[in-house]
Amino acid sequence: MNETPRHSPPLQADSPPPNPAGSPPPRDPAASPAVPADPPPRSPADPPSALAAPLPPRRSWLARALIQTVGPWGARFGLAWIALVALCAIFAPFLASSWPYAIRIDGRTTSPLLRHLTAADWTLLAGLIAAVSLYFLHRIRPATRFSALAALLLFTYILGALFVTEDKAPVYDQYRALESRGAVQWVLRTPIPFSPSDRLRDQFQPDRPHPWAPSSAHLLGTDSTGADILSNMIHACRIAMSIGFISTGIALAIGIVIGGLMGYFVGAVDLLGMRLVEIFGAIPTIYLLLTFVAYYDRNIYLIMTIIGFTGWVGDARFVRAEFLKLRNQDFVHAATAAGLPLRSILFKHLLPNALAPLLVSASFGVASAILIESTLSFLGLGLVDATSWGRLLEMARGEGGGFHWWLALFPGLAIFLTVLAYNLIGESLRDALDPRLQGGA
Repeated sequence: MNETPRHSPPLQADSPPPNPAGSPPPRDPAASPAVPADPPPRSPADPPSALAAPLPPRRSWLARALIQTVGPWGARFGLAWIALVALCAIFAPFLASSWPYAIRIDGRTTSPLLRHLTAADWTLLAGLIAAVSLYFLHRIRPATRFSALAALLLFTYILGALFVTEDKAPVYDQYRALESRGAVQWVLRTPIPFSPSDRLRDQFQPDRPHPWAPSSAHLLGTDSTGADILSNMIHACRIAMSIGFISTGIALAIGIVIGGLMGYFVGAVDLLGMRLVEIFGAIPTIYLLLTFVAYYDRNIYLIMTIIGFTGWVGDARFVRAEFLKLRNQDFVHAATAAGLPLRSILFKHLLPNALAPLLVSASFGVASAILIESTLSFLGLGLVDATSWGRLLEMARGEGGGFHWWLALFPGLAIFLTVLAYNLIGESLRDALDPRLQGGA
């Protein structure tokens, strides 16, 4: 049966002409814009550039606050200066010492510097190595890393105290005397070849008594006893850092415990705690230190303890205020209903949410502790067996009413820059943690 051929209807005047086979239909300009088609799905075989970029890792609140803290130039300067002081404190015997790194005498090479390192020197070196190693172990929790570092420091210090013997009466000029007699084949000295307690008795000049002004041999001059000022400045960084951090740590520990108990329990506990805060807040730290050093030895640990036991009042007030705001939050009620112990509720749930004012207070507390120790040393009641910036500053007043400008300029500048650095860091940290400033930005 033959089929009748079908003819297409005649084209209208307005209709577009037919398209050749395989070509897309023409688009009407008056029509709505075409919606782009969805891209074909990516396959794992596509090159990396074709795959979607991974999302950046989410930072914690504390990490974001610390990044914002180092934004201002003042905070960067403060961090750079504190890092310089910390490096000088850790590597002080390797930067300024009368003991050479290595020396060869009669065909035998020895290292007097390593032989004269103290227990504190070995502890600081071990702590630095451990801190750098633990920093790269990201899978370990920060609390575990901090506990491991503290345990290692304590263990290293105990081992050093048991097995490291310190020379009570060192003869600093013995290697200089051997070198002057030509008995030394070669010697490798530290950048500043003078220990802080080296009085340079072998270089005594009757017609030129100490102190000496800055020169090429002594870049910052010498004090009235003949000791090199630059060497004393470097070794004094240890006193400044140790007193600042340890006394502030003691104050933080006491303030967190007392302030946390007051803010969580309120009532009678809060009333008793506030009376305790008022009593300790009325104690003048300087006068208490003067009283203790007048009747007891001038011990650095005693000074740290007194500064810490009188400086916790502000920290306790901050923690109390934060805990009062947080104690009725839902997560606290959930932790209590779950039967968690009190220490877990206080230190694992409440305390991390109250760290903002404590971090700011700690930065100012370190600066205050350094200033208190410098004031005590300037009054002549500081440490006897260790050098400090305040003691060097006190030596600027010469006998007979004289004044030695280099003994006032360099230690005073170090105290000023250190206190300024901590204040700049504290202000920047306070601005980074202030939600009102963040909201306004």
